[in-house]
Amino acid sequence: MEQKINKDETPSVLKAAWLIALVTIASKFMGFVRDMVVANFYGATMISDAYFYALQIPSLAIIILGGVGGPFHSATVAVFSKLIPDFDSKPDEVVNRLYNTFLTVSFLFFGLCSILGFLFADKIMGLIISAGTPELVALAAAHFKIMSPIILIGGIIGIYYGLLICHKQYILPNLSPMILSIVVVLIISIFHNDNKGTILALATTIGAVCQLIVQFPKIRQLGYRIKPNLDIKNNEYFKNISELLFPAILSSTIGQISIYIDMFFASTLKEGAWTSVVFANRIFQFPVGILVTAFLVPLFPIFSRLAGEKNYDSIRTYFNKGVGVLFFAAVPMIILILLLAKDGISLIFERGAFNENAVIMVSEALCYLSFSILPYVFRDSITRVYYAFNDSKTPFIIAMSSIALKAVLNWLLILKLDMGIAGITLSTSFVTLFNATFLGLFIHKKIKLDYISLFKNFAKMIFAGLTTFIICWFICLEMNNIPLPKYLFEIVKIVLIMILTLGIYGSLNLIFKMDYAKDLLARIKK
Repeated sequence: MEQKINKDETPSVLKAAWLIALVTIASKFMGFVRDMVVANFYGATMISDAYFYALQIPSLAIIILGGVGGPFHSATVAVFSKLIPDFDSKPDEVVNRLYNTFLTVSFLFFGLCSILGFLFADKIMGLIISAGTPELVALAAAHFKIMSPIILIGGIIGIYYGLLICHKQYILPNLSPMILSIVVVLIISIFHNDNKGTILALATTIGAVCQLIVQFPKIRQLGYRIKPNLDIKNNEYFKNISELLFPAILSSTIGQISIYIDMFFASTLKEGAWTSVVFANRIFQFPVGILVTAFLVPLFPIFSRLAGEKNYDSIRTYFNKGVGVLFFAAVPMIILILLLAKDGISLIFERGAFNENAVIMVSEALCYLSFSILPYVFRDSITRVYYAFNDSKTPFIIAMSSIALKAVLNWLLILKLDMGIAGITLSTSFVTLFNATFLGLFIHKKIKLDYISLFKNFAKMIFAGLTTFIICWFICLEMNNIPLPKYLFEIVKIVLIMILTLGIYGSLNLIFKMDYAKDLLARIKK
């Protein structure tokens, strides 16, 4: 059962992208508020370090594996989008049975993982942060026990996300993470006298449960009914899911090993180092996550259906349009981070327990991480093409090969070159570039993409970006001499540099006759 594709779905894709962007902005903003509240109450201290160390495995389940773009979401979209005749149809018996098989297997697997996580929390945290103090390890283990149920929730949320996307229900999957953030903010604001971080860990678990519950009514409305079964033998569709899913899980898990390597090296640095890296990643994901989610969520089902129809020309067209827009938006993001990181972090976070030293640490980590934005958006885009061809093995192999590179780079940059926190995020940028490069090279086994036109436009964007950066950098130097109160100065500087960056960069791209700039200008005029 295949869906028919319109000759040109670009308008609907762009409309969906704008809708998803707006919803994701709201959700990410709430996540940003959550981080501000956490920073205010816990700062960059041993308590926050312990919480973020403990959160890493639950995050793997609910964000990496089960989140939008994760293996469970991707596997669900790749298989179910080919079984649902149109977006408004109720699932038939075959689809409902497949849904229940997938749900049952996922529940059993993640339930076992959750129990094991709770029972062996001390040993797991001791292994991950073996270079940390006994107090840090014990506190992280206590947090991990409280948050271990989140492991069970992650895969199920991913299945629900995928089903909703298959039915063009874009709002709920991208808005529901807001529930977790709201719950955390409310609970720690009410019970903020928390000198061990126990309330923070408990609030995170309650928020994850609420995030799952809010999906369920819409899934039932679409026609999916829970009837647990283990129909895994001779089930071609579940076999397709498994062939796509398990290498993707391994790939994501292998990718997490790189984070565990970072955690080990961060535990050798000063107190607050890992918290600084986590906050840098959260700030990084605010604009980049919005950008990638907005364009790749509506494009991925189209990639999958076009691959099933062997309509490779359309895949090339959509890929170049999607990646081109992502590159176009990513360049000014890098400029703004490099110019305004310290001012922005100070303005937003510097209060309560989050002091000037924490601002410097997070700013340093963020600036070096910003270099990964371009390879990051390319890597995530081309990975969707692999998944559309039911190939998750190639991304897995490439991710596996990058682990040794990550360890070597951390050793070189942190221990030998003494770059500290910056070494962690700079090595991440190099590894992201490595993954993007080899994914781009090996895709020719599936489809020959049109890189020439894509990178010709990219070269123009880079030239416009470098010119913009140089002009705005000199303006920043001159602005530092303006005698204004600290927070007022930061507001004026951020607003002015943002306007100048976007204005100069956009104008240069219009001069270069870039279609992305023309489309953006037309939408602004409307």
